[in-house]
Amino acid sequence: MATPLSADKLLKALRYEGLTVVEHRSWRTNNRNHKGPWGPTHGVMIHHTVSAGTAASVELCYNGHSALPGPLCHGVIAKDGTVHLVGNGRANHAGLGDDDVLRAVVAERALPPDNAATTDGNRYFYGFEAVNLGDGKDPWPAEQLLAIERAAAALCRAHGWSERSVIGHLEWQPGKVDPRGFTMSSMRTRISKRLDRAPDGSAEPEEPKPTSPAKPSTAQPKPRYEPFPGASFFRAGRSSPIVTAMGKRLVAEGCGRYTVGPGPAWSAADRNSYAAWQRKLGYSGAAADGIPGKTSWDRLKVPNV
Repeated sequence: MATPLSADKLLKALRYEGLTVVEHRSWRTNNRNHKGPWGPTHGVMIHHTVSAGTAASVELCYNGHSALPGPLCHGVIAKDGTVHLVGNGRANHAGLGDDDVLRAVVAERALPPDNAATTDGNRYFYGFEAVNLGDGKDPWPAEQLLAIERAAAALCRAHGWSERSVIGHLEWQPGKVDPRGFTMSSMRTRISKRLDRAPDGSAEPEEPKPTSPAKPSTAQPKPRYEPFPGASFFRAGRSSPIVTAMGKRLVAEGCGRYTVGPGPAWSAADRNSYAAWQRKLGYSGAAADGIPGKTSWDRLKVPNV
């Protein structure tokens, strides 16, 4: 669960992942927020457009049509890998889907069969439409598949999600087949590998500034510190000596919220402890969510392991 990214943060996250992004017309204010809530966000949904040509597909997804007003997604991924942003906020892309699937996405566990259409997915999912006829014959160029991988990873990285927060439309709503031509299992494997390494872009999104000045730390400086591994490093299933070293520093700073530990497996206790550290630095609200950001991480000074 997460607060939706602002237009600026969405743009930065995508470019940080190495994507070429085009801002289409008034995408920042193009949404369906007047028809229902947008957020909290839980994941990313991938679709195909059932159309040909970049320009026509982008216009279709921006405007929609008589039966389904636009925007029909947040970004259109062209054959050449360019991402065209067409919406910011609630979009008509997911429709009604299976509440069991939603619960699995939130818990980041294996997906159950989608056999119900009772839950509003437009509220909870970012959506990307990839230009493809969806007939099983239209090819998926390597550049386009890489862009799908990057776009999904960008949002996972921004929110601290794993690859299990990325699903296809066919996994959400009964009767849907998109994306057709590759499997979501293979795409999630690609996204997982990408999240385990640094992004391809050069402009890292900034962590919000503290709302009040932080008190200087009295801890003795260490000669070498662990570099920030990225927000996506801190997710369910992660086990690393870096997590243990972080936990020990949090305890030293008086922010430990451990009953047992700290240990190498990332846990709710680690997240609660890190949230206490963020609050100590002056962060509040969504900025103190317990997922490390570069600014707060650098100030924690985790010893190099």
